Amino acid sequence: QVQLVESGGGLVQAGGSLRLSCAVSGRTFSSGAMGWFRQAPGKEREFVAVTRWNGGSTLYADSVKGRFTASRDNGKNAVYLQMNSLKPEDTAVYYCAAAPTWPRDYYRTVGYDYWGQGTQVTVSS
Repeated sequence: QVQLVESGGGLVQAGGSLRLSCAVSGRTFSSGAMGWFRQAPGKEREFVAVTRWNGGSTLYADSVKGRFTASRDNGKNAVYLQMNSLKPEDTAVYYCAAAPTWPRDYYRTVGYDYWGQGTQVTVSS
């Protein structure tokens, strides 16, 4: 089985930056994908970004494109989400998720088999 643990969330002023980490244990999938999702109170969990362990095909939601960067460190079995130019609308619980293979519907929660517990990101105006 796979276990994911997010960290790095916190309170930041609008325009600031934050870097989230997701540690992966149990096993990794060389041909798989790691996704980032977020969920604000009263809202559906929404897609943020996805990247492959083997590189390539990194994709972002339009709402974060140009501001967020997803990356990975295969040696450390970790993935990261660098968030710059943060806006109050980015406030949410952020989750990392794992898929054994590239998910057909990478932007949907059903495309991923494993999920972390989430980490809170709050952006003040």
